[in-house]
Amino acid sequence: MAVHEESGEVRDKADLPGSTARGRKKAVLLGVVAVLLAGGVGAGWLWAGGGGKPHEPEAGPKIRQVAVVKTDMSGVREMEGTLGYDSVRTIRGTGEGVVTWLPKQGATVARGEQLYRVDERATVVFYGSTPLYRRLDTPGSVGRDIRVVADNLKAAGYDIGQQPAPGTVVQQRTPVDQRTSADAGSPTPTGTDQKTTEPGSGPPPSAQGDDAGQGTRAGKPAEDRMGKGQSSEPSRQVTVKEGDGVLTEGLMSAIKRWQKSVGIEPTGVLESSDVVVTRSAVRVSEVSAQPGDAAANELLSVTATTKSVHVPVETLDLGTIKAGQKVTVVLPGGTETAGEVATIGTTIKADEEGESSAGVTKINVTVSVDDAEAVKGIDAAPVQVRFQGEAKKGVLAVPVGALLALREGGYAVRLAEGRTVEGRSAGGRLVPVDTGMFARGLVEISGEGIAEGVKVEATA
Repeated sequence: MAVHEESGEVRDKADLPGSTARGRKKAVLLGVVAVLLAGGVGAGWLWAGGGGKPHEPEAGPKIRQVAVVKTDMSGVREMEGTLGYDSVRTIRGTGEGVVTWLPKQGATVARGEQLYRVDERATVVFYGSTPLYRRLDTPGSVGRDIRVVADNLKAAGYDIGQQPAPGTVVQQRTPVDQRTSADAGSPTPTGTDQKTTEPGSGPPPSAQGDDAGQGTRAGKPAEDRMGKGQSSEPSRQVTVKEGDGVLTEGLMSAIKRWQKSVGIEPTGVLESSDVVVTRSAVRVSEVSAQPGDAAANELLSVTATTKSVHVPVETLDLGTIKAGQKVTVVLPGGTETAGEVATIGTTIKADEEGESSAGVTKINVTVSVDDAEAVKGIDAAPVQVRFQGEAKKGVLAVPVGALLALREGGYAVRLAEGRTVEGRSAGGRLVPVDTGMFARGLVEISGEGIAEGVKVEATA
């Protein structure tokens, strides 16, 4: 009923002279307002637009035409790493005593040079892989630690005599400071002065004194079976293995001469605290003690003198990374230098966020830097490392911006068959494509109608 009255009112006004056009405009405007208000939108637009120009729609991405090219591609992955000195190691003192001298931070210590002093007794750097883990005071002792001593003294120019060959059986005697005066006067069958024997061999029973024919009789004390003038402890036969050294009289004599040169009392006995074994020259990265501190504490930290880059790599990304692989290291400031994958760690490290075992696991990849001068003056810094991946030759490729994601999945490109209006596409046929390698802003594609020189649309 009200509707009819309203309709009649509008109709009557429309019939008035000169009001036909105004009535139509008013009806249209009222209809638009009703639709906008019913949808809950547009009121703000009406107010903002009053007396001004309507807003222009936002412009889409600029479109350009590019040609499909045939090119060689190689996958490149850039990962974050940290440049720094290799092999950080903390040095602790051993035994009692007081620290009397320490090097300065940043100092380089090479073979034969003192690393620190305790009670004015120098601790010197030797090169090797086996640390001195015992006191070397027993002639005929055999081991890889003795080989370290022999090799370093020989490298320093000391005559160490001839070392027994692997397979030689030597007699290990009692320590030099435990010998009796009678034992000290007896010959020491070590080194080249001893006769090579097999375990269990020896003089015939008739030459064994009072115990002839009874050598290993049950219940017979060992000291009763030893000849007059022998040590209270019998010698022990040891077979020299590959990589072993032997503490011969010649080597002990060389130790005495070396001790004298470095200010240690020339006894021929080497304490484990006299030497720190490193693989090469070391750089003092931090000094944590000071003169006057107790020796049996952390004294300093050292590193190798070379620098490398450590890159944490997810296990799934290791497939294309190989030892010896060439890489590019991007230094702070953008300078680039060549490098090489030195080692791939075997210990998996948990992610830094401390997630559970379901989190991402990483392996440390060490990259050596070819040009040491390129990283001179940089103690530690974040860097980028570019790993070259798979390489393909003669593939069809377009810029990544040419790919269009399809609603049903996959990708397509739009052939540049239509016009462009103000930089935006005005047409063109979509062609589904298969994608391959992505590298340096390009993507490998293939599909029906895709050939070298074909023009497609891409974002500018």
